Amino acid sequence: MMCKTAMLMLIFIVTPSNASMNMQTYIVHMDRTKMTTTTSDRWYESVIESVNELFDQEDHESEKPELVHVYKTAISGFAAKLSTKQVESLKRLDGFISATPDEMLALHTTYSPQFLGLEPGKGLWSGSNLESDVIIGVVDSGIWPEHVSFNDIAMSPVPSKWKGECEEGTKFSKSNCNKKLIGARAFFEGYEAAVGKINETEDYRSARDAEGHGTHTASTAAGNLAHASIFGLAKGLAGGVRYTSRIAVYKACWSQGCASSDILAAIDQAIADGVDVLSLSLGGSAKPYHSDLIAIGAFQAIKNGISVSCSAGNSGPSSSTVSNTAPWIMTVGASYLDRSFEAIVELGDRQIFEGSSLYIGKALKQLPLFYGDLRAAFCIDGSLKKNLVKGKIVICQRGITSRAEKGEVVKSAGGAGMLLINSVNEGEELFADAHVLPASALGAIAGKAIKAYLNSTNKPTASITFKGTVYGKPAPLMAAFSSRGPNRVGLDLLKPDVTAPGMNILAAWPPSTSPTQLKSDKRTVLFNIASGTSMSCPHVSGLAALLKSVHNDWSPAAIKSALMTTAYVHDNSNRHILDVAFSTPTNATPFAYGSGHVDPQKASNPGLIYDITPQDYQNYLCTLNYSASDMALFAGDGFKCPKASSTMEPGDLNYPTFAVNFKKNSKSNIVTLKRTVTHVGIPNVTYTVQMNEPDGVSVMVEPQVLRFKKPGEKLSYKVTFMQKKGFMVQGGSFGVLEWVYLNMYHVRSSIAVTWI
Repeated sequence: MMCKTAMLMLIFIVTPSNASMNMQTYIVHMDRTKMTTTTSDRWYESVIESVNELFDQEDHESEKPELVHVYKTAISGFAAKLSTKQVESLKRLDGFISATPDEMLALHTTYSPQFLGLEPGKGLWSGSNLESDVIIGVVDSGIWPEHVSFNDIAMSPVPSKWKGECEEGTKFSKSNCNKKLIGARAFFEGYEAAVGKINETEDYRSARDAEGHGTHTASTAAGNLAHASIFGLAKGLAGGVRYTSRIAVYKACWSQGCASSDILAAIDQAIADGVDVLSLSLGGSAKPYHSDLIAIGAFQAIKNGISVSCSAGNSGPSSSTVSNTAPWIMTVGASYLDRSFEAIVELGDRQIFEGSSLYIGKALKQLPLFYGDLRAAFCIDGSLKKNLVKGKIVICQRGITSRAEKGEVVKSAGGAGMLLINSVNEGEELFADAHVLPASALGAIAGKAIKAYLNSTNKPTASITFKGTVYGKPAPLMAAFSSRGPNRVGLDLLKPDVTAPGMNILAAWPPSTSPTQLKSDKRTVLFNIASGTSMSCPHVSGLAALLKSVHNDWSPAAIKSALMTTAYVHDNSNRHILDVAFSTPTNATPFAYGSGHVDPQKASNPGLIYDITPQDYQNYLCTLNYSASDMALFAGDGFKCPKASSTMEPGDLNYPTFAVNFKKNSKSNIVTLKRTVTHVGIPNVTYTVQMNEPDGVSVMVEPQVLRFKKPGEKLSYKVTFMQKKGFMVQGGSFGVLEWVYLNMYHVRSSIAVTWI
């Protein structure tokens, strides 16, 4: 299953189906100006026919080519199942630009709106702001349409601008859509070309969700207000961040992943259907933008005024793991709420440790502990012997298999309970899971102490007590799994952009899918707790929808800028946000949180914005020395980079943050970057700059004062970064540039300096 835990972002090159070992799906980009027929569909069919003719003449080892998708909006082109010889034949045809192999990507989930400062009837959640029609498109594993989170009671008719459909399929009919869920489509052609026909005993060949992931993310962004809990925990009124939004679902993810050709087809269709916001809690490894189909599709979306949010990935805390790094995408990291689900562990020597669990049964009294070696240490299926573990609390190391699976293995071997311990690499991360037996997840510090205790006595014991839902913990904290910068695709861009709640998030869940996704688990729930940047992403998608309601004339870049420059970096006790990846209290950095944790109310009135047009993004791509065919993927056929771009640097993109790169061997590192801000606040204001310089770096801003007379006015400034003599900070140096007007506006930009 693809989303049992904080789903690690994995990427797999698509392998051919059993029918032919030399066929695979390619995404083919064509020059629209070379079209020889009246419709793109017919033209692409004629292209395939031409390849067929060449196939008949030259290639007798492969199957005939097969058209998979036709793209009309995201790119000019199609996806087709081809052999390598057929791709070579295709290259001879007039109008061919490029062919990219399809690949399989992975999905990256009451209280979080309250934690974000959203209150019913006030600010962004006031009646007037929630009345306007905003459509959020969710590309994911589908939806459970009958869920209470998606009913349409008291909703107005579907807006006339909507052009989408409710596609029928396995256990999904047109009647499953309503005034809330206004569109549902499924994209599986690329997936089936890669792995074979969908097994309908395990999944639905329709927009219906068999995994839970899509239902969870859709409800987080836009689910109705509903009374929610899981086993009585986290009880309260749950709702999406923009809970009055319409939802359009595009299922492109299945039991073994998401084919990039299907994702691109979903984006292509969502643009044509008329969504306002796109939410994609999925991704693969970072790659150049011209090879990244999510980046290519998202660019066409923002050209159509659609804000696009993507998860940063779950490969943290390793550096340079962040994905979905294109500058037009809002890349979202994951952090903790101030809510926990405590499971207290007491050892026989009276040491006490605070763990986490969604188990709600009786406490376990002091019972013998068991800790195996090799495979048994990880509680892998078949590794535990009943005569050794029966009636004991088994210690299981995280890794190799899912957290819930380990509990299943312990239970089947007769174990009474489980202590799930982190390694040093996993730090103090505490997932709350709906374990099938009494269990507690513990951090690396506790794990080390427990191992020491085991070596100190011949009869080690422990007890577990379940405290339920606890509020008021220090938060936000950066989740260890959240993928980190620097951005290896473009060191000139700081990624991720922001962080949002993504740890132990309660949201809607299909009743047909157990909370652990284990086949042996027969429990059903309507709401489930899940963790990952998959869960933080739809929070920001909902926020983008809220801001679009208030500022319907703002561009996607303006909405993104507002969320970034108003983000904060201190927790609820006014300390710097900490990173749980470390066993000792360690401040998180912009490589983990980007600009900081989103603050919706402040984002609705940011004072200044850093706006970026599609043309600006194209000029930025020109500075990356892309080829004409690469540029055509974004700018269209015949685009030529302006002469001015030859003097531009990638860092000159009008981005709300600063990523500065110094050369390790240079004695004189000086970098100057330019930015332009647009005034969107009250008239007649004067901003002054405040600097928190990165260690080892001197910063000069010119001018240091910006005076605006009226909204809409634009002013520019330059920032010069100079390395101090003899200084070089391993791992990066961080600072903040802030434009301040009285105590009303604090327009904040993170700075990250690296030596390369």
